[in-house]
Formats: sequence, structure tokens, C-alpha cells
Amino acid sequence: MRTETRELFNAYLDHQAELNGADADTVRREKAFSIEPSVQQKIADKQQESSAFLAQTNVVLVPEMKGQKLGLGDQGPIASRTNTKTTDRSARETHDVEDLNGYECRKTDSDTAISYAILDTWAKFPDFEARITAQRLRRQALDRLMIGFNGTSAAANTDRQANPLLQDVNIGWLEKYRQYRGGLYVMGSGRYGNTIRIGKGADCDYKNVHALIVDATNQLLPSWTRREPGSLAILGSDIEHEIFFPLINNDLPPSETNAADLILSARRVGGKQAAQVPYFPENAIFVNVPNNLSIYEQEGSRRRTVVDNAKRDRVETYESSNDDFVVEDYERGFLIENIEFVDDE
Repeated sequence: MRTETRELFNAYLDHQAELNGADADTVRREKAFSIEPSVQQKIADKQQESSAFLAQTNVVLVPEMKGQKLGLGDQGPIASRTNTKTTDRSARETHDVEDLNGYECRKTDSDTAISYAILDTWAKFPDFEARITAQRLRRQALDRLMIGFNGTSAAANTDRQANPLLQDVNIGWLEKYRQYRGGLYVMGSGRYGNTIRIGKGADCDYKNVHALIVDATNQLLPSWTRREPGSLAILGSDIEHEIFFPLINNDLPPSETNAADLILSARRVGGKQAAQVPYFPENAIFVNVPNNLSIYEQEGSRRRTVVDNAKRDRVETYESSNDDFVVEDYERGFLIENIEFVDDE
């Protein structure tokens, strides 16, 4: 690390200490320090800003490691009428939650390293400190998406080689749906086997994906959430390819071109707005309202240690937080998986 870079890096450490009410010597001597709650919330906000989908979800601080869900988002109709001559009016909390499973935050390590060479390059720019922070927070945000869509367990010792999509770091949103009441809001098999077959054959469950989503919506959701504003159909890459690629890779007659263009521009599937999110499983569809999905982070749980590792020519940041992935109301969405497209014969 160059001398001028060292000066900027030391100023960065002092600034981190000041922001979090820590002693500057504690930070410089590579000791762990806690992140102040106000700074912790700013970190959560920055992580959301780095991801278009994460920005639509809830990332909130909660005081305890375990507790009852907050019930964020709209929880159903409130309009009513009461004969007050005989009965008291009853107010319904718009964040009322019937599911009493609650939440449980689990420790997640997010350890990163930046080489001296990169720091020397960044030292030329006036936003040196911001670059260090942005590099770390962007990766943490992407990891949270990866866990949210792929996490199935919380192992004591995780194995990134065996679980490249961070399946063993925490229990994500999709797995929460699988576990809730025996998969009440999950469709994972059809009439002809352990997959949902889509095609024109007699042994197929549906002719197309649109029909699948419409049927699942009516089968799985209560009437009041079936046409909820803001509901998205998150598509796996295989699903999106099967829906939209034929519209592009086809010499359509003029009578059908406008209809195809409308589907492509609107990007709607089964009456829902289609969306693609990083790390979402390839053969699945997740219909939900983004603000029904939350990440709870325990207030005061974020710890950080910055280590200048000359043996590896890099600066290492060891950071941890206690997190949980929460579905606020299971009735507002559903998961379809194990989708198989059958070639027409």
C-alpha cells in the first residue's frame, strides 16, 4: 500500500470509529466494534438502493433476536359496518398477522477483502471511502437476494463449495413457503408425475404458462388477494425464455405482430407483471407483492473488524449481522416449481 493510500485508509478507519461511537485506537488495532443503530439503518437503506428488487421489499431493524412478525404491508380489507346500538365497532390493525410463527434472526458473516492494488487505484479518486463501502454493501445486498430465493437451512458451518447459491446460510422466502402449513401455497407437481408439465400433449397439465398462473392464482389464493395491485410474477430464466423467445424468434404475419409486440412491451404473464430477479431458480415462478417480503436485522447486532493483512497484500473486513427472511402474509403469494416444458410432437 502506498504512503498516500495509507493516509487515506487511516482517515477511513478514523471516520468509521467516529460514525459508530468507537474509540479510534480500537478500530486501528483491528478490534471488533459495534455499528450504531442509526448507521446500521443507513447500511440497510444503501443495500436496498443497490438492488431494484430489494428496494421494493422491507429491510428493517428489530430489537430482539426472536419475536413476532411486524406484519408489514397491506393485510386485507378493513371496510365494514356495525350496528352500534347492540355491538361495539371493532378496529382491525392493518398489520395484523395470523401466523404466529414469528421470526428468528441468525448470525450471518459477510467477510470481504480488498487488495492493496485496488486501494492504490481508488486513492486517486475523491470518493475513496465511498468506494470501499459501496463494494462491500453491494455484495451483501446480492447475497441477501441469493439467500432469499435459495436458502433452505442455517448450518453451523456453511460450505460455499457445496452450496454455491448460499443454500445453507439461512432459510429464505421460498423455503418459508415450502415449510408453511405443509406447502399450502406451493404447487410443485401435476397430474402426471412429480413435475408440472406444460405442452400441447394429452399428458400435459397446462397448454401454456399463462394458464398455469391463472389456475394457481384461483386455486391457492383467497379472493381478496388474487388481483392485488403491485403483484409480480418472478420468472426463472428458463420460464422467461419459453414465454418470450418464441415471440422474438418467429416470422409472424402482420395480424399477429402487434399482439406479440404488446405482450413483449407489457411483459405480462397470466395477468401478472413479469419480473426477473438475480439468482431466482430457473424452473420456478414466484407470485407475490414485493412489500410482503422482508429482511429483519437485529438492532445492534452488526459487528465489524478491519484487518490490514500485509501477508496477503490486502485489507480484510470481517462483518456480521443477525438476519431473518420473513414472509409477512402467506396469503398474498404462492410458489410454483418443478415446471417442465414438453416438446410438441
